[in-house]
Amino acid sequence: MSNSRTVAKKVLSVEQGEGVGARVRRSIGRPELRQFDPFLLLDEFKVKKPAGFPDHPHRGFETVTYMLEGSFQHEDFCGHKGTIHAGDLQVCCSIRIFSPVNKAVHQYVALPTSKH
Repeated sequence: MSNSRTVAKKVLSVEQGEGVGARVRRSIGRPELRQFDPFLLLDEFKVKKPAGFPDHPHRGFETVTYMLEGSFQHEDFCGHKGTIHAGDLQVCCSIRIFSPVNKAVHQYVALPTSKH
């Protein structure tokens, strides 16, 4: 049995600067969609050298990144790192980003209070 749903609201993502020279199209996290628990942000981003994202804390949430094009290297503050490529999915709790990306979708998901 399936239940049909109707679209309650349409929100256009808007491109903005983020980090150091990166461009982000944010939908969830804009004023029109602030209360969308457990999702905090949903960004589509494009990064080319030398742009990037400086070290920044990720406390109380995790990120889910799906690579559309290119590759991306994440590193956590314990030194664990990995590279994801087009078509890959990565889930991280604490990261820093230090290599260029072509195009990706990055989602921030709030963790239950007991997890942080």
